[in-house]
Amino acid sequence: MIVVMSLDAKEQDITAVSQKLLQAGMLYQKAKSGDRVLFNVASEPELVRGLSLESFSGVEQVVATWATLPLVSRKQGRVNTVVQVEDISIGDGNISIIAGPCAVESEEQIVQIAHHVKSAGANMLRGGAFKPRTSPYSFQGLGKMGLCFLKKAKELTGMPIVTEVVAIEQLDLVCQYADMLQVGSRNMHNYALLKAVGEQRKTPVLLKRGMSSTIDEWLSAAEYIVSSGNSNVVLCERGIRTFAKKTRYTLDLSAVPVVKARSHLPVIVDPSHATGHWRLVEPMALAAVAAGADGLMIEVHPKPEAALSDGNQSLNPKNFNQLMDKLKKLAQALEKEQ
Repeated sequence: MIVVMSLDAKEQDITAVSQKLLQAGMLYQKAKSGDRVLFNVASEPELVRGLSLESFSGVEQVVATWATLPLVSRKQGRVNTVVQVEDISIGDGNISIIAGPCAVESEEQIVQIAHHVKSAGANMLRGGAFKPRTSPYSFQGLGKMGLCFLKKAKELTGMPIVTEVVAIEQLDLVCQYADMLQVGSRNMHNYALLKAVGEQRKTPVLLKRGMSSTIDEWLSAAEYIVSSGNSNVVLCERGIRTFAKKTRYTLDLSAVPVVKARSHLPVIVDPSHATGHWRLVEPMALAAVAAGADGLMIEVHPKPEAALSDGNQSLNPKNFNQLMDKLKKLAQALEKEQ
């Protein structure tokens, strides 16, 4: 059995649990996961439950095994987590829309598209200032200048910013501008980065599924963040690698209900990266919402044909408007708001 202490547990709370276990004659090991203290108790589950440790001050929960990922797994009776990004709620039963270009290319580009996606009904603005690319010769982003352009777009539109952090040394800088940190597919297994975004606590995290990762691995990555202190995590399904070649990746929409059954964290879907072609984005976005997704991440560019990154999968403003109109009708049918 594992006794999981809360992040704000005091030293006397930890001592009280330790003394209770010793008095009961139970062997245990005390360990840390991020900023949390854990007691790994070598005893029968029913005996440990009989100690009523969950009633002790500073004890968050008592679970059968650490392998169950106690912080992100759905526990009987536990309500869904709602992640707040400024005044936007993700996971409250409605549909959140994050939209914008794959990469910030100029102030004019990001400001123009920010105004457009907001007027069409998007809630948050996405845009990459730092871009991890397969080829070292591909556009890598504008760095700090891109963050400044995102800040300008927010000042003019009021839209919260979602942008990717790709390295620990960038974290402090990105946190000065971002309202939500994105951990991309390539970094889902970067455990040092996961711990770092967890330790900063104040800024919510959007965790994309690794392109070759199982659902268990994805949830384990989320556990790294939550156990390090940041409980505001949104999961993002963005497609996985399979033998199929007609799309960029294979969008695993079955992951949405599977994860929602196993975890209390919100789940959104990125059909742009998954399909790799703008014509496929709309039908898969609608299917994702029908499957129960809490939101969508959509790439939108004023001129996709001239985009420096992922133009093929980006919607132009006209097509984004069309998608938003259909999403509103679908939301009504599902008795949700968009």
